[in-house]
Amino acid sequence: MSGAVETSSPRIAEAGHWGKDVRSDVHVIFEARESGGIEISLESRVAPYYGSAILRQAREVLDEIGVKHARVAIHDEGALPFVIAARIEAAARRVGLALGKRSLPEQHPLPAPSPKDRLRRSRLYLPGSEPKYYINAALHGPDAVILDLEDSVHRAEKDAARILVRNTLRAVDFGACERMVRINQLPLGLEDLAEVVGESPDLILIPKVERPEQVTEVDRMIGEIKARNGIIRPIWIMPILESALGIENATTIVTASENVAALTIGLEDYTADLGVVKTTEGRESQYARSRVVNAAHAAGVQAIDSAFGDVADMEALRRWGEASRAAGFEGMGCVHPGQIRVIHEAFAPSAAEVEKAQKVVAAFEEAQSKGLAVVSLGSKMIDPPVVQRALKLVERAKAMGVIS
Repeated sequence: MSGAVETSSPRIAEAGHWGKDVRSDVHVIFEARESGGIEISLESRVAPYYGSAILRQAREVLDEIGVKHARVAIHDEGALPFVIAARIEAAARRVGLALGKRSLPEQHPLPAPSPKDRLRRSRLYLPGSEPKYYINAALHGPDAVILDLEDSVHRAEKDAARILVRNTLRAVDFGACERMVRINQLPLGLEDLAEVVGESPDLILIPKVERPEQVTEVDRMIGEIKARNGIIRPIWIMPILESALGIENATTIVTASENVAALTIGLEDYTADLGVVKTTEGRESQYARSRVVNAAHAAGVQAIDSAFGDVADMEALRRWGEASRAAGFEGMGCVHPGQIRVIHEAFAPSAAEVEKAQKVVAAFEEAQSKGLAVVSLGSKMIDPPVVQRALKLVERAKAMGVIS
């Protein structure tokens, strides 16, 4: 059951979820009062073990956000502290309290800054309102996780989801995964940025981009928040093109900011904009995907393909991934952990490709050591573009763990 604002009084609000299919979440009913202090009730299967800790945390959160008088009912479904804090804060904000105040969980050490050209073969979408997916996401080994505030979050839950995602960035260790956040379409996405950028996500995905001004507006706001918070690490941007107009403006969009690290396409919305059926062969989107690849490579950034929606058909996914790599994409989205291994295999160079590239690199290095401008392999002359392609392939193969 959901905690959307459906109450008879403006002084009562809810946040979070509960029910037999809910786990790792908590449902909070918050009633603001003029007096009477703080009154908290708790229902939890783990109350004999953690009840006192949950109640203590609830009081600490209320104190941090400046709430002095309230009745709070908590229905716990195994939520961790960062989720409990987010749900209480969201419920308090929904009755008009705690505005401008935050209850932030303990900061987990930040990972190393994300390189602009790091591996982005797979990015796993995680619904921004569903904490049950967060804790074990890194165990599946995606190159990135996307905390999604857009399509996977009901419009009535946008406010609570951005608080939860903010706390998740602070409290959850995603290991080697790049930590991405997909904000909402502008202007709503600016509210998302205000909540999450201070927690140093590695990359912001901007949906439904059609004009370069949308990128510059996001870039400007990120820069302002970074400056206020003393953040010096990079926060990259990945625009998502999801319409015919966005595709036609691909070049100006991808070059709108030096902080754009990659360009991607959203095929569900793109094909809907064209009024055509999205197929597993992708003929209907070949032009658009080629435009994305060309614009990205011309700008010196990565081209990333759309997600593949059929989570049951792994062979179709493999074919799509292999065709995507052949077209010039360097990765794609995934909506289920089971897709990650297949995607990584599809985007990995074959043994024959690696062997040939290593021979070209060895010939290049030998020519360099002898001061020769011409590279030859056997009886063939090797052109500079072939050398550059081989160098990049070997470098990526090493990053993927294909070769040491």
